[in-house]
Amino acid sequence: YDAASDRYQLRRAVDLTKDQSYFLYDLTQDLLAASRFPLGELKKTETRRLAAEYELKTADKPESQDLCLIESHGSMQAFLDKYITPTTGEIVDLDGKVVGQHQGIHHYTIGQRKGLGIAAAQPLYVIALDAVRNRVIVGDRTRATQSECIVGRMNWVSIPQPTHPIRTTVQVRYRSQAVGVNVIPLENNRVKLVFDEPQFSITPGQAAVFYNGDILLGGGIIEQQT
Repeated sequence: YDAASDRYQLRRAVDLTKDQSYFLYDLTQDLLAASRFPLGELKKTETRRLAAEYELKTADKPESQDLCLIESHGSMQAFLDKYITPTTGEIVDLDGKVVGQHQGIHHYTIGQRKGLGIAAAQPLYVIALDAVRNRVIVGDRTRATQSECIVGRMNWVSIPQPTHPIRTTVQVRYRSQAVGVNVIPLENNRVKLVFDEPQFSITPGQAAVFYNGDILLGGGIIEQQT
């Protein structure tokens, strides 16, 4: 709790390799007031040492490397296919030329290069998914970078909602580095991001989370590229 701002603040964990704050940007002040993070100031090695000291059976448990609900299905693709019927469609370039076929657009993500099954003179990346026409759109790496994007469903955690542009850093996916950005407030709880440098693989549906040092300011959902 920060008395100066009269707000509960959310900070990164001490062990940055295990920091989960990116996923907690949607917590409200009421939820933070009732939340406790007893491991936030411990490294994973210290956590395991304490678990062994207290003879907890999870002290030596191997770490999970993926979503636990995926393991029984063998792969993410198999898991998705159980709930989404794959529908074959076209892979096209920016000119609309068909360059391949896909087995369901839910198998692809923005920025993906591997697994496209396309022979081309230069590496191609997924730059957009057209759900209406069931198309995967590909292009070279330069077309998969963006200088701006729109973020909606904003939740400001450690600071009040800004009424003027602010300068901060943003993380656009869990394992990415926070980068410099100008945040411009828009209507309907949305903001426009202008990155210091063009960013690769800006993906609608992913979270954009803002940090000032180790303090999580807030976050929202990427709606579109601009």
